[in-house]
Amino acid sequence: MPTTGFQPGDTAWVLACAALVLFMTPGLALFYAGMVRTRTTLVMLQQNIIPLGVVSIVWILLGYALAFGNDLSGIIGDLELFGLRGVAGTSPAPAFHIVSGSITIPTLAFVGYQMMFAIITPALITGATADRLKFGGWVAFVAIWSLVVYSPIAHWLWGVGGWLAERGAQDWAGGMVVHSSAGAAVIAVLLVIGRRRGWPHASNLPHNLPLTIAGAGILWFGWFGFNAGDGLQANGIAAQALLNTHVAAAAGMVIWLLLEKFTAGHPTVLGAVTGAVAGLATITPCAGYVTTLSALIIGALAGLICHLALRLKFAFKFDDALDVVAVHFVGGVFGSLLVGLFASKDVNPLSADGLFYGGGAGLLGDQILALLSVVVFSFCLTWLIAIAIQKTIGLRVDAADEQDLDQVQQGMDAYHLSGPAALSGAAGPTGPTPGPVPAARPLAAGNVQLVTSMLDPQRVQAGDLEQALLEAGASTIVLSDAHVRTSARRTQVFRGLRRDQEFPDRLRVEILVDGANTANVLVALDRLAAGARDTYVQDIRQATVDDGAPR
Repeated sequence: MPTTGFQPGDTAWVLACAALVLFMTPGLALFYAGMVRTRTTLVMLQQNIIPLGVVSIVWILLGYALAFGNDLSGIIGDLELFGLRGVAGTSPAPAFHIVSGSITIPTLAFVGYQMMFAIITPALITGATADRLKFGGWVAFVAIWSLVVYSPIAHWLWGVGGWLAERGAQDWAGGMVVHSSAGAAVIAVLLVIGRRRGWPHASNLPHNLPLTIAGAGILWFGWFGFNAGDGLQANGIAAQALLNTHVAAAAGMVIWLLLEKFTAGHPTVLGAVTGAVAGLATITPCAGYVTTLSALIIGALAGLICHLALRLKFAFKFDDALDVVAVHFVGGVFGSLLVGLFASKDVNPLSADGLFYGGGAGLLGDQILALLSVVVFSFCLTWLIAIAIQKTIGLRVDAADEQDLDQVQQGMDAYHLSGPAALSGAAGPTGPTPGPVPAARPLAAGNVQLVTSMLDPQRVQAGDLEQALLEAGASTIVLSDAHVRTSARRTQVFRGLRRDQEFPDRLRVEILVDGANTANVLVALDRLAAGARDTYVQDIRQATVDDGAPR
Protein backbone atom coordinates (compact mmCIF):
# COMPACT_ATOMS: atom_id res chain seq x y z
CA MET A 1 0.00 0.00 0.00
CA PRO A 2 1.50 3.35 -0.97
CA THR A 3 2.70 5.91 1.50
CA THR A 4 1.06 9.33 1.27
CA GLY A 5 1.33 12.59 3.12
CA PHE A 6 -0.62 12.44 6.34
CA GLN A 7 -2.89 15.29 7.43
CA PRO A 8 -2.65 15.88 11.20
CA GLY A 9 -6.23 17.15 11.39
CA ASP A 10 -7.71 14.10 9.68
CA THR A 11 -5.55 11.76 11.74
CA ALA A 12 -6.56 13.43 15.01
CA TRP A 13 -10.22 13.27 14.01
CA VAL A 14 -10.11 9.54 13.23
CA LEU A 15 -8.24 8.78 16.46
CA ALA A 16 -10.81 10.76 18.44
CA CYS A 17 -13.63 8.91 16.68
CA ALA A 18 -11.97 5.59 17.49
CA ALA A 19 -12.01 6.54 21.17
CA LEU A 20 -15.69 7.52 20.92
CA VAL A 21 -16.62 4.18 19.36
CA LEU A 22 -14.63 2.32 22.02
CA PHE A 23 -16.58 4.21 24.69
CA MET A 24 -19.80 2.86 23.20
CA THR A 25 -19.03 -0.70 24.34
CA PRO A 26 -19.10 0.03 28.10
CA GLY A 27 -22.06 2.29 27.33
CA LEU A 28 -23.83 -0.68 25.76
CA ALA A 29 -22.94 -2.74 28.82
CA LEU A 30 -24.64 -0.23 31.11
CA PHE A 31 -27.60 0.13 28.74
CA TYR A 32 -28.26 -3.61 28.81
CA ALA A 33 -27.31 -4.22 32.46
CA GLY A 34 -29.93 -1.81 33.77
CA MET A 35 -32.67 -3.77 32.02
CA VAL A 36 -31.86 -7.24 33.39
CA ARG A 37 -32.47 -8.66 36.87
CA THR A 38 -30.27 -7.71 39.81
CA ARG A 39 -28.88 -11.23 39.99
CA THR A 40 -27.57 -11.22 36.41
CA THR A 41 -26.20 -7.68 36.27
CA LEU A 42 -22.50 -8.55 36.56
CA VAL A 43 -22.76 -11.30 33.96
CA MET A 44 -24.35 -8.92 31.47
CA LEU A 45 -21.62 -6.35 32.09
CA GLN A 46 -18.93 -8.99 31.65
CA GLN A 47 -20.40 -10.37 28.44
CA ASN A 48 -20.18 -6.89 26.92
CA ILE A 49 -16.69 -6.21 28.21
CA ILE A 50 -15.24 -9.54 26.97
CA PRO A 51 -15.10 -8.42 23.29
CA LEU A 52 -12.82 -5.54 24.31
CA GLY A 53 -10.17 -8.12 25.08
CA VAL A 54 -10.96 -11.05 22.81
CA VAL A 55 -11.84 -9.20 19.60
CA SER A 56 -8.94 -6.77 19.97
CA ILE A 57 -6.45 -9.64 19.93
CA VAL A 58 -8.23 -11.51 17.14
CA TRP A 59 -8.46 -8.31 15.05
CA ILE A 60 -4.75 -7.57 15.27
CA LEU A 61 -3.74 -11.14 14.43
CA LEU A 62 -6.22 -12.05 11.67
CA GLY A 63 -9.39 -9.98 11.60
CA TYR A 64 -7.98 -6.88 9.96
CA ALA A 65 -6.13 -8.91 7.32
CA LEU A 66 -9.30 -10.83 6.41
CA ALA A 67 -11.40 -7.67 6.25
CA PHE A 68 -9.00 -5.21 4.60
CA GLY A 69 -6.15 -7.29 3.17
CA ASN A 70 -5.53 -7.82 -0.55
CA ASP A 71 -8.76 -8.99 -2.15
CA LEU A 72 -9.33 -12.66 -3.01
CA SER A 73 -12.17 -12.92 -5.54
CA GLY A 74 -14.24 -10.26 -3.75
CA ILE A 75 -14.89 -12.60 -0.81
CA ILE A 76 -12.09 -12.15 1.72
CA GLY A 77 -8.70 -10.53 2.24
CA ASP A 78 -5.47 -12.51 2.13
CA LEU A 79 -3.12 -13.04 5.09
CA GLU A 80 -0.35 -10.71 3.95
CA LEU A 81 -1.24 -8.36 6.83
CA PHE A 82 -1.24 -11.12 9.47
CA GLY A 83 -0.26 -9.54 12.78
CA LEU A 84 -0.24 -6.11 11.02
CA ARG A 85 3.03 -6.88 9.29
CA GLY A 86 4.29 -3.98 7.20
CA VAL A 87 1.48 -1.50 7.87
CA ALA A 88 3.47 1.09 9.82
CA GLY A 89 3.94 4.32 7.86
CA THR A 90 1.48 3.39 5.12
CA SER A 91 -2.01 4.57 4.23
CA PRO A 92 -4.94 2.19 3.85
CA ALA A 93 -6.44 1.75 0.42
CA PRO A 94 -9.79 3.55 0.32
CA ALA A 95 -12.99 1.54 0.51
CA PHE A 96 -15.73 2.44 -1.93
CA HIS A 97 -17.47 4.99 0.25
CA ILE A 98 -14.74 6.60 2.25
CA VAL A 99 -12.92 9.40 0.42
CA SER A 100 -11.93 10.40 -3.06
CA GLY A 101 -8.28 10.44 -3.89
CA SER A 102 -5.61 9.46 -1.40
CA ILE A 103 -6.31 8.76 2.27
CA THR A 104 -4.50 11.16 4.54
CA ILE A 105 -4.27 9.09 7.74
CA PRO A 106 -1.85 6.32 8.77
CA THR A 107 -2.99 2.74 8.34
CA LEU A 108 -2.64 2.18 12.08
CA ALA A 109 -5.25 4.87 12.73
CA PHE A 110 -7.58 3.07 10.33
CA VAL A 111 -6.83 -0.28 12.00
CA GLY A 112 -7.70 1.13 15.41
CA TYR A 113 -10.88 2.81 14.20
CA GLN A 114 -12.19 -0.29 12.45
CA MET A 115 -11.24 -2.47 15.42
CA MET A 116 -13.77 -0.62 17.59
CA PHE A 117 -16.55 -1.58 15.17
CA ALA A 118 -15.45 -5.20 15.29
CA ILE A 119 -15.57 -5.08 19.10
CA ILE A 120 -19.07 -3.69 19.57
CA THR A 121 -20.79 -5.80 16.90
CA PRO A 122 -20.85 -9.16 18.76
CA ALA A 123 -21.60 -7.30 22.01
CA LEU A 124 -24.97 -6.28 20.54
CA ILE A 125 -26.03 -9.94 20.65
CA THR A 126 -25.91 -10.15 24.46
CA GLY A 127 -29.06 -8.07 24.90
CA ALA A 128 -31.11 -10.78 23.20
CA THR A 129 -29.48 -13.71 25.02
CA ALA A 130 -29.69 -12.28 28.55
CA ASP A 131 -29.56 -14.85 31.39
CA ARG A 132 -28.59 -17.76 29.14
CA LEU A 133 -24.92 -17.73 28.11
CA LYS A 134 -22.01 -19.64 29.62
CA PHE A 135 -18.78 -17.74 30.11
CA GLY A 136 -16.51 -20.12 28.17
CA GLY A 137 -19.01 -20.67 25.41
CA TRP A 138 -19.49 -16.93 24.92
CA VAL A 139 -15.73 -16.28 24.78
CA ALA A 140 -15.31 -18.97 22.11
CA PHE A 141 -18.31 -17.66 20.17
CA VAL A 142 -16.99 -14.08 20.13
CA ALA A 143 -13.55 -15.13 18.86
CA ILE A 144 -14.86 -17.42 16.12
CA TRP A 145 -17.74 -15.18 15.03
CA SER A 146 -15.59 -12.09 14.62
CA LEU A 147 -13.34 -13.98 12.20
CA VAL A 148 -15.79 -16.22 10.34
CA VAL A 149 -18.76 -13.84 10.07
CA TYR A 150 -17.79 -10.23 10.77
CA SER A 151 -14.52 -9.97 8.80
CA PRO A 152 -15.88 -11.40 5.52
CA ILE A 153 -18.94 -9.13 5.64
CA ALA A 154 -16.72 -6.12 6.36
CA HIS A 155 -14.64 -7.05 3.32
CA TRP A 156 -17.69 -7.42 1.08
CA LEU A 157 -18.92 -3.90 1.84
CA TRP A 158 -15.91 -1.91 3.03
CA GLY A 159 -12.83 -3.65 1.66
CA VAL A 160 -11.22 -2.84 -1.69
CA GLY A 161 -12.62 -5.30 -4.21
CA GLY A 162 -15.43 -6.55 -1.97
CA TRP A 163 -18.11 -8.04 -4.22
CA LEU A 164 -21.04 -6.12 -2.74
CA ALA A 165 -19.14 -2.83 -2.86
CA GLU A 166 -18.19 -3.52 -6.47
CA ARG A 167 -21.85 -4.02 -7.33
CA GLY A 168 -22.66 -0.61 -5.85
CA ALA A 169 -24.08 -1.42 -2.40
CA GLN A 170 -23.54 1.37 0.14
CA ASP A 171 -23.20 1.05 3.91
CA TRP A 172 -21.82 4.22 5.43
CA ALA A 173 -21.14 3.11 9.01
CA GLY A 174 -22.54 -0.37 9.55
CA GLY A 175 -26.24 -0.75 8.92
CA MET A 176 -25.39 -4.05 7.27
CA VAL A 177 -21.88 -4.80 8.52
CA VAL A 178 -22.80 -4.19 12.16
CA HIS A 179 -26.54 -4.10 12.84
CA SER A 180 -27.91 -6.46 10.20
CA SER A 181 -25.17 -9.05 10.71
CA ALA A 182 -25.57 -8.95 14.51
CA GLY A 183 -29.36 -9.06 14.23
CA ALA A 184 -29.32 -12.13 12.00
CA ALA A 185 -26.84 -13.71 14.41
CA VAL A 186 -29.25 -13.03 17.29
CA ILE A 187 -32.01 -15.06 15.65
CA ALA A 188 -29.63 -17.95 14.95
CA VAL A 189 -28.27 -18.03 18.51
CA LEU A 190 -31.76 -17.86 19.99
CA LEU A 191 -32.76 -20.91 17.96
CA VAL A 192 -29.87 -22.80 19.56
CA ILE A 193 -30.12 -21.69 23.19
CA GLY A 194 -33.90 -21.44 23.42
CA ARG A 195 -36.05 -19.38 25.73
CA ARG A 196 -35.67 -18.37 29.33
CA ARG A 197 -37.58 -20.45 31.83
CA GLY A 198 -41.21 -19.32 31.92
CA TRP A 199 -41.06 -16.95 28.94
CA PRO A 200 -43.37 -15.44 27.63
CA HIS A 201 -45.72 -16.04 30.56
CA ALA A 202 -43.18 -14.75 33.10
CA SER A 203 -40.90 -11.75 32.71
CA ASN A 204 -38.82 -9.37 34.77
CA LEU A 205 -38.89 -5.60 35.00
CA PRO A 206 -35.71 -3.56 34.47
CA HIS A 207 -33.98 -3.34 37.83
CA ASN A 208 -32.06 -0.08 37.33
CA LEU A 209 -33.35 2.30 34.70
CA PRO A 210 -30.94 5.11 35.68
CA LEU A 211 -28.12 2.74 34.69
CA THR A 212 -29.82 2.17 31.34
CA ILE A 213 -30.27 5.91 30.77
CA ALA A 214 -26.59 6.55 31.53
CA GLY A 215 -25.63 3.83 29.06
CA ALA A 216 -27.91 5.31 26.42
CA GLY A 217 -26.31 8.71 26.89
CA ILE A 218 -22.87 7.18 26.35
CA LEU A 219 -24.11 5.39 23.24
CA TRP A 220 -25.55 8.59 21.79
CA PHE A 221 -22.31 10.44 22.51
CA GLY A 222 -20.14 7.69 21.05
CA TRP A 223 -22.33 7.37 17.96
CA PHE A 224 -20.97 10.68 16.71
CA GLY A 225 -17.62 8.93 16.28
CA PHE A 226 -19.36 5.84 14.91
CA ASN A 227 -20.99 7.76 12.05
CA ALA A 228 -18.95 10.92 11.56
CA GLY A 229 -15.55 9.26 11.36
CA ASP A 230 -16.20 6.88 8.49
CA GLY A 231 -15.09 9.32 5.82
CA LEU A 232 -11.66 9.33 7.52
CA GLN A 233 -11.49 13.10 7.05
CA ALA A 234 -12.49 16.13 9.11
CA ASN A 235 -14.57 17.79 6.40
CA GLY A 236 -18.09 18.74 5.40
CA ILE A 237 -19.24 15.14 4.97
CA ALA A 238 -18.16 14.39 8.56
CA ALA A 239 -20.16 17.40 9.75
CA GLN A 240 -23.19 16.26 7.75
CA ALA A 241 -22.94 12.74 9.15
CA LEU A 242 -22.66 14.03 12.71
CA LEU A 243 -25.68 16.30 12.36
CA ASN A 244 -27.69 13.57 10.66
CA THR A 245 -26.88 11.22 13.53
CA HIS A 246 -28.22 13.59 16.16
CA VAL A 247 -31.31 14.64 14.23
CA ALA A 248 -32.34 11.04 13.54
CA ALA A 249 -31.93 10.10 17.20
CA ALA A 250 -34.04 13.07 18.26
CA ALA A 251 -36.80 12.22 15.78
CA GLY A 252 -36.80 8.57 16.79
CA MET A 253 -37.14 9.57 20.44
CA VAL A 254 -40.09 11.92 19.87
CA ILE A 255 -42.03 9.46 17.71
CA TRP A 256 -41.47 6.62 20.18
CA LEU A 257 -42.74 8.78 23.06
CA LEU A 258 -45.85 9.73 21.11
CA LEU A 259 -46.56 6.09 20.32
CA GLU A 260 -46.14 5.15 23.99
CA LYS A 261 -48.52 7.90 25.02
CA PHE A 262 -51.24 6.73 22.67
CA THR A 263 -50.75 2.97 23.12
CA ALA A 264 -49.76 2.59 26.79
CA GLY A 265 -50.86 5.89 28.32
CA HIS A 266 -47.43 6.92 29.60
CA PRO A 267 -44.44 8.30 27.65
CA THR A 268 -41.50 6.76 29.53
CA VAL A 269 -37.85 7.61 29.84
CA LEU A 270 -37.02 4.06 28.74
CA GLY A 271 -39.11 4.62 25.65
CA ALA A 272 -37.29 7.88 25.01
CA VAL A 273 -33.83 6.30 24.93
CA THR A 274 -35.08 3.24 23.04
CA GLY A 275 -36.50 5.47 20.33
CA ALA A 276 -33.24 7.40 20.19
CA VAL A 277 -31.21 4.20 19.79
CA ALA A 278 -33.62 3.04 17.07
CA GLY A 279 -33.03 6.32 15.25
CA LEU A 280 -29.27 5.97 15.67
CA ALA A 281 -29.22 2.40 14.34
CA THR A 282 -31.37 3.32 11.36
CA ILE A 283 -29.39 6.40 10.31
CA THR A 284 -26.08 4.53 10.55
CA PRO A 285 -25.99 3.23 6.95
CA CYS A 286 -27.31 6.55 5.64
CA ALA A 287 -25.42 9.16 7.69
CA GLY A 288 -22.84 10.18 5.08
CA TYR A 289 -25.20 10.05 2.12
CA VAL A 290 -28.39 11.96 3.02
CA THR A 291 -29.50 15.51 3.74
CA THR A 292 -30.49 16.77 7.18
CA LEU A 293 -34.18 16.79 6.27
CA SER A 294 -33.90 13.22 5.03
CA ALA A 295 -32.24 12.25 8.32
CA LEU A 296 -35.18 13.75 10.20
CA ILE A 297 -37.62 11.67 8.15
CA ILE A 298 -35.48 8.54 8.56
CA GLY A 299 -35.34 8.98 12.33
CA ALA A 300 -39.09 9.46 12.58
CA LEU A 301 -39.74 6.38 10.47
CA ALA A 302 -37.30 4.46 12.65
CA GLY A 303 -39.27 5.34 15.78
CA LEU A 304 -42.46 4.09 14.14
CA ILE A 305 -41.16 0.91 12.48
CA CYS A 306 -38.98 -0.25 15.38
CA HIS A 307 -41.80 0.34 17.87
CA LEU A 308 -44.11 -1.80 15.75
CA ALA A 309 -41.35 -4.43 15.52
CA LEU A 310 -41.56 -5.02 19.28
CA ARG A 311 -44.40 -7.41 18.50
CA LEU A 312 -42.25 -9.67 16.35
CA LYS A 313 -40.84 -11.73 19.22
CA PHE A 314 -44.34 -12.57 20.45
CA ALA A 315 -45.64 -13.30 16.96
CA PHE A 316 -42.72 -15.62 16.13
CA LYS A 317 -42.10 -16.75 19.75
CA PHE A 318 -38.36 -16.04 20.00
CA ASP A 319 -37.13 -14.84 23.38
CA ASP A 320 -35.24 -11.66 22.52
CA ALA A 321 -34.84 -10.41 26.08
CA LEU A 322 -33.97 -6.75 25.42
CA ASP A 323 -35.41 -6.29 21.91
CA VAL A 324 -32.21 -6.36 19.91
CA VAL A 325 -34.09 -7.58 16.84
CA ALA A 326 -36.71 -4.82 17.01
CA VAL A 327 -34.23 -1.99 17.56
CA HIS A 328 -30.90 -2.96 15.97
CA PHE A 329 -31.78 -5.58 13.37
CA VAL A 330 -34.95 -3.93 12.06
CA GLY A 331 -33.28 -0.51 12.32
CA GLY A 332 -30.19 -1.64 10.42
CA VAL A 333 -32.18 -3.39 7.69
CA PHE A 334 -34.66 -0.54 7.32
CA GLY A 335 -31.93 2.11 7.22
CA SER A 336 -29.98 0.16 4.60
CA LEU A 337 -33.06 0.09 2.38
CA LEU A 338 -33.64 3.81 2.90
CA VAL A 339 -30.19 4.51 1.45
CA GLY A 340 -31.69 3.37 -1.85
CA LEU A 341 -34.39 6.03 -1.49
CA PHE A 342 -32.71 9.06 0.12
CA ALA A 343 -29.02 8.93 -0.92
CA SER A 344 -27.83 12.04 -2.76
CA LYS A 345 -24.69 12.87 -4.74
CA ASP A 346 -25.11 16.46 -3.60
CA VAL A 347 -24.26 15.30 -0.06
CA ASN A 348 -21.51 12.86 -1.04
CA PRO A 349 -20.13 12.74 -4.59
CA LEU A 350 -19.10 9.11 -4.07
CA SER A 351 -22.71 8.07 -3.52
CA ALA A 352 -25.20 7.07 -6.14
CA ASP A 353 -28.50 8.97 -6.16
CA GLY A 354 -31.40 7.17 -4.55
CA LEU A 355 -34.86 6.73 -5.99
CA PHE A 356 -36.19 9.99 -4.52
CA TYR A 357 -33.26 11.95 -5.99
CA GLY A 358 -33.58 10.81 -9.58
CA GLY A 359 -31.30 7.81 -9.44
CA GLY A 360 -33.92 5.22 -10.26
CA ALA A 361 -34.23 1.86 -8.52
CA GLY A 362 -30.68 0.67 -9.20
CA LEU A 363 -29.23 1.57 -5.80
CA LEU A 364 -32.28 0.18 -4.01
CA GLY A 365 -31.81 -3.10 -5.85
CA ASP A 366 -28.16 -3.23 -4.85
CA GLN A 367 -29.14 -2.62 -1.23
CA ILE A 368 -31.71 -5.42 -1.27
CA LEU A 369 -29.19 -7.89 -2.71
CA ALA A 370 -26.57 -6.86 -0.14
CA LEU A 371 -29.02 -7.19 2.74
CA LEU A 372 -30.16 -10.64 1.68
CA SER A 373 -26.56 -11.77 1.30
CA VAL A 374 -25.46 -10.43 4.68
CA VAL A 375 -28.48 -11.71 6.61
CA VAL A 376 -28.42 -15.21 5.10
CA PHE A 377 -24.64 -15.54 5.49
CA SER A 378 -24.63 -14.30 9.08
CA PHE A 379 -27.62 -16.43 10.08
CA CYS A 380 -26.28 -19.67 8.60
CA LEU A 381 -22.70 -19.32 9.79
CA THR A 382 -23.79 -18.16 13.24
CA TRP A 383 -26.15 -21.12 13.63
CA LEU A 384 -23.32 -23.53 12.76
CA ILE A 385 -20.95 -21.82 15.21
CA ALA A 386 -23.54 -21.81 18.01
CA ILE A 387 -24.47 -25.46 17.44
CA ALA A 388 -20.82 -26.53 17.44
CA ILE A 389 -20.12 -24.70 20.70
CA GLN A 390 -23.32 -25.98 22.32
CA LYS A 391 -22.41 -29.58 21.43
CA THR A 392 -18.84 -29.26 22.72
CA ILE A 393 -18.12 -26.86 25.59
CA GLY A 394 -21.70 -25.63 25.92
CA LEU A 395 -23.19 -22.24 25.11
CA ARG A 396 -26.34 -22.15 27.25
CA VAL A 397 -26.26 -22.24 31.04
CA ASP A 398 -28.19 -24.86 32.99
CA ALA A 399 -31.78 -23.78 33.53
CA ALA A 400 -31.33 -24.02 37.29
CA ASP A 401 -28.57 -21.38 37.16
CA GLU A 402 -30.58 -18.73 35.28
CA GLN A 403 -32.03 -17.12 38.39
CA ASP A 404 -28.68 -16.41 40.06
CA LEU A 405 -26.07 -16.16 37.31
CA ASP A 406 -23.94 -13.58 39.10
CA GLN A 407 -23.28 -15.98 41.95
CA VAL A 408 -22.80 -18.95 39.62
CA GLN A 409 -20.39 -17.26 37.22
CA GLN A 410 -18.93 -14.42 39.28
CA GLY A 411 -19.21 -15.60 42.88
CA MET A 412 -20.53 -12.18 43.89
CA ASP A 413 -23.51 -9.88 43.66
CA ALA A 414 -23.80 -6.49 41.97
CA TYR A 415 -25.70 -4.93 44.87
CA HIS A 416 -25.68 -5.22 48.63
CA LEU A 417 -28.87 -3.40 49.43
CA SER A 418 -31.98 -4.04 51.50
CA GLY A 419 -35.18 -2.17 52.15
CA PRO A 420 -34.37 -1.25 55.76
CA ALA A 421 -30.86 -0.12 54.85
CA ALA A 422 -32.25 2.08 52.09
CA LEU A 423 -34.70 3.94 54.31
CA SER A 424 -34.03 7.63 54.73
CA GLY A 425 -33.20 8.66 58.27
CA ALA A 426 -31.78 11.38 60.45
CA ALA A 427 -28.82 13.19 58.92
CA GLY A 428 -26.92 16.43 59.24
CA PRO A 429 -23.56 18.06 58.77
CA THR A 430 -20.57 16.64 60.56
CA GLY A 431 -20.03 18.15 63.98
CA PRO A 432 -20.17 17.23 67.66
CA THR A 433 -21.03 13.64 68.52
CA PRO A 434 -24.81 13.30 68.74
CA GLY A 435 -26.47 12.52 72.00
CA PRO A 436 -27.24 8.99 73.17
CA VAL A 437 -29.91 6.97 71.42
CA PRO A 438 -33.07 6.71 73.56
CA ALA A 439 -33.16 3.46 75.49
CA ALA A 440 -35.92 0.92 74.86
CA ARG A 441 -38.27 0.15 77.70
CA PRO A 442 -37.72 -3.16 79.50
CA LEU A 443 -40.39 -5.80 79.16
CA ALA A 444 -42.47 -6.81 82.13
CA ALA A 445 -42.70 -10.56 82.65
CA GLY A 446 -45.90 -12.27 81.60
CA ASN A 447 -47.64 -9.69 79.38
CA VAL A 448 -45.59 -9.40 76.18
CA GLN A 449 -47.08 -8.92 72.75
CA LEU A 450 -45.59 -9.02 69.26
CA VAL A 451 -46.93 -6.36 66.89
CA THR A 452 -46.23 -7.10 63.21
CA SER A 453 -47.01 -4.42 60.66
CA MET A 454 -46.53 -4.16 56.89
CA LEU A 455 -45.75 -0.59 55.84
CA ASP A 456 -45.17 1.06 52.49
CA PRO A 457 -41.44 1.94 52.58
CA GLN A 458 -42.12 5.07 50.53
CA ARG A 459 -44.14 6.52 53.43
CA VAL A 460 -41.68 5.85 56.25
CA GLN A 461 -38.49 7.47 57.52
CA ALA A 462 -36.25 5.39 59.76
CA GLY A 463 -35.63 8.13 62.30
CA ASP A 464 -39.32 8.98 62.69
CA LEU A 465 -40.21 5.28 62.97
CA GLU A 466 -37.68 4.65 65.72
CA GLN A 467 -38.62 7.71 67.75
CA ALA A 468 -42.37 7.17 67.49
CA LEU A 469 -42.20 3.51 68.47
CA LEU A 470 -39.85 4.07 71.38
CA GLU A 471 -42.06 6.86 72.70
CA ALA A 472 -45.05 4.53 72.37
CA GLY A 473 -43.36 1.94 74.59
CA ALA A 474 -41.61 -0.45 72.17
CA SER A 475 -38.93 -2.66 73.68
CA THR A 476 -37.47 -4.30 70.53
CA ILE A 477 -37.84 -3.16 66.91
CA VAL A 478 -36.91 -5.40 63.95
CA LEU A 479 -37.13 -4.31 60.30
CA SER A 480 -36.99 -6.60 57.26
CA ASP A 481 -38.01 -6.73 53.60
CA ALA A 482 -41.30 -8.30 52.64
CA HIS A 483 -43.47 -8.69 49.56
CA VAL A 484 -47.18 -8.81 50.21
CA ARG A 485 -50.09 -9.79 47.99
CA THR A 486 -52.56 -6.94 47.65
CA SER A 487 -55.79 -6.52 45.73
CA ALA A 488 -54.55 -3.25 44.23
CA ARG A 489 -52.03 -4.37 41.59
CA ARG A 490 -49.23 -2.09 40.51
CA THR A 491 -48.80 -2.22 36.75
CA GLN A 492 -45.73 -1.24 34.76
CA VAL A 493 -45.25 -1.26 30.99
CA PHE A 494 -41.85 -2.21 29.58
CA ARG A 495 -41.55 -1.57 25.82
CA GLY A 496 -45.15 -2.52 25.18
CA LEU A 497 -45.09 -5.48 27.62
CA ARG A 498 -47.44 -5.07 30.59
CA ARG A 499 -46.17 -6.44 33.91
CA ASP A 500 -48.40 -6.63 36.99
CA GLN A 501 -46.63 -6.68 40.34
CA GLU A 502 -48.64 -9.15 42.38
CA PHE A 503 -46.42 -8.80 45.44
CA PRO A 504 -45.33 -5.17 45.92
CA ASP A 505 -42.51 -4.21 48.29
CA ARG A 506 -43.37 -3.73 51.94
CA LEU A 507 -41.39 -3.01 55.08
CA ARG A 508 -42.03 -5.59 57.78
CA VAL A 509 -41.86 -4.03 61.25
CA GLU A 510 -41.85 -6.39 64.25
CA ILE A 511 -42.17 -4.82 67.68
CA LEU A 512 -41.98 -6.42 71.13
CA VAL A 513 -44.02 -4.39 73.56
CA ASP A 514 -45.54 -4.65 77.00
CA GLY A 515 -49.23 -5.38 76.58
CA ALA A 516 -50.13 -2.17 78.39
CA ASN A 517 -48.45 -0.15 75.61
CA THR A 518 -49.76 -2.06 72.59
CA ALA A 519 -52.49 0.48 71.88
CA ASN A 520 -49.92 3.30 71.88
CA VAL A 521 -47.79 1.40 69.37
CA LEU A 522 -50.78 0.85 67.08
CA VAL A 523 -51.62 4.54 67.18
CA ALA A 524 -48.00 5.40 66.32
CA LEU A 525 -48.02 3.00 63.37
CA ASP A 526 -51.29 4.46 62.10
CA ARG A 527 -49.82 7.96 62.25
CA LEU A 528 -46.62 6.94 60.44
CA ALA A 529 -48.41 5.00 57.69
CA ALA A 530 -51.31 7.44 57.29
CA GLY A 531 -53.63 4.50 57.87
CA ALA A 532 -52.12 2.41 55.06
CA ARG A 533 -50.92 -0.56 57.07
CA ASP A 534 -51.62 -4.22 57.76
CA THR A 535 -51.00 -4.98 61.44
CA TYR A 536 -51.31 -8.07 63.61
CA VAL A 537 -50.93 -8.55 67.38
CA GLN A 538 -49.87 -11.79 69.00
CA ASP A 539 -49.46 -12.79 72.64
CA ILE A 540 -46.02 -14.33 73.09
CA ARG A 541 -43.96 -15.86 75.86
CA GLN A 542 -40.31 -15.10 76.49
CA ALA A 543 -37.94 -18.01 76.06
CA THR A 544 -36.48 -19.43 79.28
CA VAL A 545 -33.70 -21.81 80.26
CA ASP A 546 -33.64 -24.32 83.10
CA ASP A 547 -32.99 -21.73 85.82
CA GLY A 548 -36.24 -20.01 84.92
CA ALA A 549 -34.58 -16.71 84.04
CA PRO A 550 -35.95 -15.03 80.89
CA ARG A 551 -33.60 -14.94 77.91
